Amino acid sequence: MKNKICRVRSALILVFAIFTLAACSTQSKKQAAPKTPLTTKAIQDTQFLMGTVCTIKIYNKNKSNALDDSFDRIKQLANEITVNQKGSEIDKINNHSGENPVKVTPSIYRLCKDAYYYSQNSDGSYDMAIGPITSLWRIGFPDAHKPKQSQISARLPLVNYKNVVFNDKKQTVYLKKKGMKLDLGGIAKGFISDEVKKVLQKDGVTSAIIDLGGNVYVLGESPTNHSNWTVGVQDPKQSRGTAIGTVPEMNTTVVTSGIYERYLKVGKTIYSHPMNPRTGYPFQNNLMGVTIVTKYSTDGDALSTATFDKGLKDGYKYIEREKDTDAIFITKDKKVYVTSGLQKKFKLFSDSGYKLAHISDVK
Repeated sequence: MKNKICRVRSALILVFAIFTLAACSTQSKKQAAPKTPLTTKAIQDTQFLMGTVCTIKIYNKNKSNALDDSFDRIKQLANEITVNQKGSEIDKINNHSGENPVKVTPSIYRLCKDAYYYSQNSDGSYDMAIGPITSLWRIGFPDAHKPKQSQISARLPLVNYKNVVFNDKKQTVYLKKKGMKLDLGGIAKGFISDEVKKVLQKDGVTSAIIDLGGNVYVLGESPTNHSNWTVGVQDPKQSRGTAIGTVPEMNTTVVTSGIYERYLKVGKTIYSHPMNPRTGYPFQNNLMGVTIVTKYSTDGDALSTATFDKGLKDGYKYIEREKDTDAIFITKDKKVYVTSGLQKKFKLFSDSGYKLAHISDVK
């Protein structure tokens, strides 16, 4: 997705007789379909959408229709969310900044409200109005470049989620300043993952893997052991499929943000994709990757961005305050810090090259 805050989104691999993952979805208008028996041979499809690889694997028999419904839903939402694309709802909002409110579809309105909630919840560490900055750097695209300081300074005053105005009755979104731009890349794939899950469940699917470019959701039980899936946590310095450890999960999302998958190199300096809304430059701290484990992908997506901004100590405290949410922090000196809810669940591979550490040791 264009202007997407980078997410190494570590292709959190599933280790269960299958090593890679899956998914994307569609809102079916049918009544809930009857459940069907599980199978270890997945019905699956992979498509390149939103600038990333989307895979869905279904472990119920005779559910190929659910794949079609899911990808239809992904395409519908991608068309509404992706900027610089015909029919984009976000483009409409951005193009009328400082002019007038724009009425949007119910789904996009919910997405924007979710983005506003996490902008507020994180005290602006995640800012839904980061668009003027991400569209300036263009990291991840062929025309990526380091802007002049004067250009960054001119656009920074436009980055402020508090200038996004909602009208619940009319379902409109309004950007108060001319030149403001929404960039929902830090939450959109999570939102779409949750929508895909709804489609799958409506179609009677009880066991599946959804993977939108590494934004992973494991639905129901694994057909292999009728219990938790084993989800691998990506090594942010290696190619996708290389895990540093695993967590056992069910009906859970695992979302990772990192600095190594999309970046811009200028001379000897490497600029990663995640942007600091306060400085207009990529984040600069000791974090190499942050993995969020929680119930909803929308939450995981936004929290991984916000936590990356806060750094290790403040990010750790932030996640500990969030209900039903945990995190795995990987630092540039190859240490791994795990929040309280995962300390007995996360298993670090002995040959990973990483070392478990405790947050109390951080000065």
